[in-house]
Amino acid sequence: MGSIGKEPWITPKSVAVVLAFLMLPSFSSSKTESALLLASCPYSSIFSFGDSLADTGNLYLSSNPPPNNHCFFPPYGQTFFHRVTGRCSDGRLIIDFITEYLGIGLVRPYLGMKNMGGWSVKEGGVNFAVAGATALDSSFFEERGIPVHTNYTLSVQLNWFKEFLSTLCHSPQSCHKEVKNSLFLVGEIGGNDFNHAFYIRKSLVEIKTFVPDVINAISSTINELIGLGARTLVVPGNLPIGCSAIYLTVYETKYEDEHDEFGCLKWLNEFAEYYNHELQIELDKLRLLHPHANIIYLDYYNAAMTLYRHPTKFGFTGLEVCCGMGGRYNYNTLRVCGNQNVSACDDPWKHIGWDGVHLTEAAYTFIAQGFLEGPYSLPQFSTSCVVFHE
Repeated sequence: MGSIGKEPWITPKSVAVVLAFLMLPSFSSSKTESALLLASCPYSSIFSFGDSLADTGNLYLSSNPPPNNHCFFPPYGQTFFHRVTGRCSDGRLIIDFITEYLGIGLVRPYLGMKNMGGWSVKEGGVNFAVAGATALDSSFFEERGIPVHTNYTLSVQLNWFKEFLSTLCHSPQSCHKEVKNSLFLVGEIGGNDFNHAFYIRKSLVEIKTFVPDVINAISSTINELIGLGARTLVVPGNLPIGCSAIYLTVYETKYEDEHDEFGCLKWLNEFAEYYNHELQIELDKLRLLHPHANIIYLDYYNAAMTLYRHPTKFGFTGLEVCCGMGGRYNYNTLRVCGNQNVSACDDPWKHIGWDGVHLTEAAYTFIAQGFLEGPYSLPQFSTSCVVFHE
C-alpha cells in the first residue's frame, strides 16, 4: 500500500500505540491477510461526508470561513503536515489513514477542487465533509434557540456530490459504473446536532428528541447514495463525549458518582450509547431494504473507550488534552487551542485528546487500525469487500 505523505503511517512515536493494539485479544486478522482481501476487490476512490472529524480543508477553503475558527491556526497540523491544513487535529484524521491503507492518495476537499477545476474521480475521490456541519438544517436549531455557526449540512454535502457527478458522467448508468466500486464514508455526522445543544446546556430530555430526526437525515442520505450507485458505505457512530474535556469542564461537578471509573461523565456517555444503538437499528433496516449494498457500522465509541479505559497500556496519560491552557483537563473555554499564547504539549503522542473536542493523530491511528483490521466495524471491513465479486 502506498504512503499518503513523506512520512510513513507507522512512525517510531506511533509504535507503542500500534503494538498495544496488536496485543488486543480481539485482534484476529493480519495486515497482510487484510491487504490481500482488499486487493481482490479494490476501491477505486473514496467519497466522504461529515464534520470536523473528517474535514480535510473544506471549511478552511470556503468562501466565508469563520475568521476565528481555532482549527485555522497553529499548532493545528504540527505533527504530520507541519502546517495548518484545515484539519481539526495535530495531524492526520481517520480518513487519511483509510486512504493510505487502500493505497489512495489524500482525498482532496471538494471546495478546493471546485475552485481549481479539473475534477477527476481517478485522483482518489472527493471529501465533502465540513467542520461544524450538522445532519439537520440550521432552521431546525433556530426554531429551538440553538445557535449554529455553519449551514454546510448533510443535505448540502449531498448536493455537492450530485454536482460533482454531473461533471463526471452523463447518464445514470455511467454514473453507477463510476461510483459502484467507491467507498463512501457517511460521517461521522450528527454529533454537532447534539453538541450545539449540550454546549448551551439544553436539557437531556429535549436533546434526546433530536435523535430520530438526525438518524432520519443520515438514513435518507444513505438511501440516496445507494440510488446513485453506492455499493459500500461506512457509517460511524458517535464518540464517547462524556470523556471530552469540553464537557468535563462545562458540566464540571463535585459529585464523583457522576463519573465512571475512568473519569468520564456517565450520563453523557450513556446518551452517546443510546444514539449509537438507535443508529445501528436504522442501519439494520437499511440492510434489509438494500440487500445488495454493504453498509458497515464504524464503532468510534468502543474504539475510543478502549483508550480511555486503558490509557497507560497505549502510552497515553488520560483525560488531559495536549493543546490548551489551565483547568483540571488543560482546557479552558476562553483560552482554547489555536488562540494566541495557547501552546501544545511537547509530545501529542501521549494524549488521546488534542483540543478538548477533537482527538490527536495518535488516537486516530488506533481507531483507524481498529476499524480497518480489528473489531470495531460491523461487519468486519477487512473481509467485507469480497461480497461484491462479479
